[in-house]
Amino acid sequence: MERMPRIPRGRPDWLLALALGIAAQLEVWVWWVEDEQGPKPLAGGALLLMSAGLLWRRRAPLPSLGAICAIYAVWSLVDTPAGSLLPFVIMLVAVFGVAQREAQKRALTGGAVGLATIWLEIAVTDNDFANYAFTGFFVVAAWVVGRGFRSRDEHAGDLRERTALLELEREEKARAAVAEERSRIARELHDVVAHNVSVIVIQSQAAQQSTERESEAGRALRSIESTGQEALTEMRRLLGLLRKGDEELALAPQPSLRHLDRLAESVRDAGLPVEVEVEGDAVPLQPGVDLSAYRIVQEALTNALRHAGPARARVVVRYGPEELELEISDDGSGTGSGNGGGHGLVGMRERVSIYGGVVESGSRPEGGYAIRVRLPLDSAHR
Repeated sequence: MERMPRIPRGRPDWLLALALGIAAQLEVWVWWVEDEQGPKPLAGGALLLMSAGLLWRRRAPLPSLGAICAIYAVWSLVDTPAGSLLPFVIMLVAVFGVAQREAQKRALTGGAVGLATIWLEIAVTDNDFANYAFTGFFVVAAWVVGRGFRSRDEHAGDLRERTALLELEREEKARAAVAEERSRIARELHDVVAHNVSVIVIQSQAAQQSTERESEAGRALRSIESTGQEALTEMRRLLGLLRKGDEELALAPQPSLRHLDRLAESVRDAGLPVEVEVEGDAVPLQPGVDLSAYRIVQEALTNALRHAGPARARVVVRYGPEELELEISDDGSGTGSGNGGGHGLVGMRERVSIYGGVVESGSRPEGGYAIRVRLPLDSAHR
């Protein structure tokens, strides 16, 4: 469906002023009776100026109404207009604009000036109480409707501002979740990397002790030891900062896929039945990959426990020739997407991206939710 072009904000004022101006000129030069309604040139000029005053109805509502009222008052005093509703209609439009665009005090001032100007014209013509009541009702109605439109616009503006703030807050939370998850991953991988570098240093030292004479191999081993010690020192200095405020995690043993049965048991105790299957021949994985795989399963089961409702879950760990595959699914009625405060999928993607893997998630055709993760074994195999 083709969208309608958006009308520029100022165009309605031009169109309205033009329409009323043309209607006024047609009335004056086609149907105006000079003997009863006054000279045509005076009426035509006054109506033209009053219509032109509406061009500033949005940018300067109160001055626009003031100019229209002044023209109408002078016209009423010079030669009383009669038999035409167009001056009255132009006054109502101007009063509406003041009520819609101005603050309360200025809007009340504009409404009072408009009403007084119209009643001045009645006072110099027939001074009929019915006309006072008739015109007063419509002026007040135009003012009230204008204030109603102002309230609606203010409410819409508040909604837009709240939407923008919520969107900004959502983006900030997402960025914070990514930063927090990256920090958590770094904390967990710190022990893994530190251990491996320490092993390199220890093995190079042992190899040097077994070298009986100075050789190229000995110099290479000393270089390995020196470089490894420097790397270990710098890594502890930089990544060790992540330990602050998280000493318990630093002392806790790192989990792996070998602990899935224990994880499943804890989730069952929390109320979510879980079935764990391992397909293919298990191969040794790098500690970081093993840890990340465990955390992904843990986060997916936590999401299912929170969002799936009454359900059963299934975890499949599939060792293929080229990749490690994880599939965590449930048959519940919720989304299980982890879009709450924990931003579970954000953390999964951060972990998987480190090893060049892929995360897929979504609702299952038969009901429930599934998360599939693939990690290449060329980066995970040891």
